[in-house]
Amino acid sequence: MSDLKAPAGGAFLAIADSCESGAHNEIFTPEQFSDEARMLARAVEEFVRGEVLPVNDRLEKHEPGLMEAVLRKAGELGILGVAVPERFGGLDLPKSQIALITERLGIHPSFGISAGVHCGVATLPLLFFGTAEQLQLYLPKLASGEWIGAFALSEAGSGSDALSAEARAVRAADGSYVLNGTKMWITNGGFADLFTVFARIEGEGFSAFLVEGDSPGVSASREEQKLGLRGSSTTRVVLDNVAVPAENLLGEPGKGHRPALFSLNLGRLAIAATALGMCKENLRTALMYAKERRQFGRPIAEFGLVREKLAEMAVRAFVLESMLYRIAGWLDARFGAIDSNSRTAQEQYRAAAEEYSIECAILKVFGTETLDYVVDEALQIHGGYGFSEEFAVAQAYRDSRVFRIFEGTNEINRITIVDQVLRRAKAGRLSLAPLDGTLPNSTGDAPTHVASGAALNAIENALRAIRIQALSALGCSRAAFGDQLVQEQEVCGRLADMMIALFATESALLRCQMQPHTPVAMLAAAQVYSHDTLSAVIHCRRAVSAASRAVEPAPDGAANTAPPLDTIKLSREVAAAVVERGGYPW
Repeated sequence: MSDLKAPAGGAFLAIADSCESGAHNEIFTPEQFSDEARMLARAVEEFVRGEVLPVNDRLEKHEPGLMEAVLRKAGELGILGVAVPERFGGLDLPKSQIALITERLGIHPSFGISAGVHCGVATLPLLFFGTAEQLQLYLPKLASGEWIGAFALSEAGSGSDALSAEARAVRAADGSYVLNGTKMWITNGGFADLFTVFARIEGEGFSAFLVEGDSPGVSASREEQKLGLRGSSTTRVVLDNVAVPAENLLGEPGKGHRPALFSLNLGRLAIAATALGMCKENLRTALMYAKERRQFGRPIAEFGLVREKLAEMAVRAFVLESMLYRIAGWLDARFGAIDSNSRTAQEQYRAAAEEYSIECAILKVFGTETLDYVVDEALQIHGGYGFSEEFAVAQAYRDSRVFRIFEGTNEINRITIVDQVLRRAKAGRLSLAPLDGTLPNSTGDAPTHVASGAALNAIENALRAIRIQALSALGCSRAAFGDQLVQEQEVCGRLADMMIALFATESALLRCQMQPHTPVAMLAAAQVYSHDTLSAVIHCRRAVSAASRAVEPAPDGAANTAPPLDTIKLSREVAAAVVERGGYPW
């Protein structure tokens, strides 16, 4: 993994850096995990199935102290220290391996999110911005599970616009601070030992603080009565004249947005990994039910429309998995090159975490919307029983819905994708030329590294057409709206969907190309996805062209149509693999 070349963030948009030109065409895939990494992931899965699932009903009822106890037990096994450097008692695992573990934690979403918040946004701001004294004092406790962490950013009036928070910090004469305010939707809020709290310092602005949970004036309200993730602790946290020592300021005063945003980039990757784990678990559950449920004298798993659902669930999960580990591999390359003992380690951590902000936003949107599709179809396969709380799929359906909301709503993430692309292009970090607002009627010369086989050729052609559509739409919308493009939210939403489709299709293709002998069903999945996605992208590009008042290209352009493809036959191949393997087949 350390030898992998990590491109600049957003480089997948530049034709010169695309897999079609042969650059950056080596990625990390799940097939490359070592036996040791897989063994650790299996151990985590065994913990979840053995220690968490059996107490699910008790967790759902908020049995006092239960989730806290399970988390601390996970900490004793090292699960809560996966991202912490070894010198502070952590495992310091590569980001790809952390993603694999996070998948397994997603088997029980309430536990997965509780552990994920602790390991991610509650620990990473400290790791990236903490002083030497702060690191030594708090990181070992967080890594071991002796202390549980929480991230206190959201407020009643500042959800997506988190930086408009109204909590206040007043500097005292001795240099310490007094905090007042109320934070909302705080995961682990009912029992956290350390809160990363964001508040405004008078005259200096939005800032971050490390607040110990037993500090006088810190209190948690009752547990929120949530639609889903009922097993996790989610509370309001009230700050009533809380005295915070000067040395507990995290980072620089007035620059609290940095600990928040840098950590959220990696948090979005973790959300996608959790979503992938949930997708695989619900595909398995749906298949098990379909094999047992008989109608008209045979299992419903033999019915074509049921098998088509199973196939599409697997197709989308495969694409999500390909995207997730592609990004995780790049992060491995960047974080793996950092010496944690270096004086500039934190600066390098922050740069590495920020580099793929576009891709992490893409991953969050795609992952959470894939999850919603999978659990919805899993419930549909269960029929009326899926509507009963006696079946696990009902809880999964409830649990999945919030994933499109937290870590930035998917609407905000779509705007973020476009905004980040434009900012990087303006700063010279990303080349989007040539973009003249027109759509070529040719897909260009064939790439020099085309792998053999009609299936890969078909996927490559679809990818090339998607790229042309996406770049043309971005070009004509920039020409039409200029610096005001991000204010055209409906246009940005479609542009983001096209960029997501481009990155997703390219990730699936590259993964297929990386296999010495690509499984037939994997090729079929990539073909189905690329074909269906091209049709959706064409629709988006036409909407953007109309809104931008751009000239519509001739309808016979090679990039302007999705060629005929027997997706029914290909879906049957995927479904057969799902049934044969008893769930997710790769």
